[in-house]
Amino acid sequence: MNCIVIDDEPLARECITNYIDQIDYLNCVGTGVSALDIPRLISEYEVDLLFLDVQMPLMNGLEYLKSNVSGPMTIITTAFPNYAIEGFDLDVLDYLLKPISFNRFFKSISKAKKQQDLLQQSEVITIDGKEEDCFFIKCDGKYEKIYYEEILFVKAMQNYVIIRTEKRKYITLLFLKNVAEKLDSEMFIRVHKSYIVAVNKIDGFAKHELQIASYKIPLSRNYRKEVIPKILKDNFWGGNN
Repeated sequence: MNCIVIDDEPLARECITNYIDQIDYLNCVGTGVSALDIPRLISEYEVDLLFLDVQMPLMNGLEYLKSNVSGPMTIITTAFPNYAIEGFDLDVLDYLLKPISFNRFFKSISKAKKQQDLLQQSEVITIDGKEEDCFFIKCDGKYEKIYYEEILFVKAMQNYVIIRTEKRKYITLLFLKNVAEKLDSEMFIRVHKSYIVAVNKIDGFAKHELQIASYKIPLSRNYRKEVIPKILKDNFWGGNN
């Protein structure tokens, strides 16, 4: 699992990175001193696990989680126990109180490994033959059929994805990349690190946002150059504005 460590205290960062180095299935790909460093690191690396301090300059860890509901599994690291309830309300995986012992760290990352294994075992089953226009996902303990043509968008959350169709939403333990592998690249396009949308369901767009039915979908600057031409194709008549 690729990890990043965000903490403004050098000794605290060093403690976590040293612990990470002791675990063969963990790899620290970056560190930062502020929650504002997280978007850059996530754009540069495929991050599976985030170790996040709470009290930091400019933006604290919980403020970041509130404004970014999608992202990697998160383990809070802090010297203050009073943030625990708020942290778990934000679906953090665990809450480590400083000073952090290796035994407590190991218990926490074992939970993360188990969660990742569960995600990787989740299934998207495609169908050959008559019904190749649909697939099945495991959702709420059973397999649900989803037709490609009914999908509006797919949204990644911390430990699962939401597939929003014209009729309802489906929540399943999967990585966004698992779903992306099953989607036709002519019909669907990545518009944000947390969103894949159906091209023919886009009703309109602005500089940083797409409109699909009643939903507003963020359009990332990193994907804009690819997304806009695919939306317009030969259907843009131009204008003076």
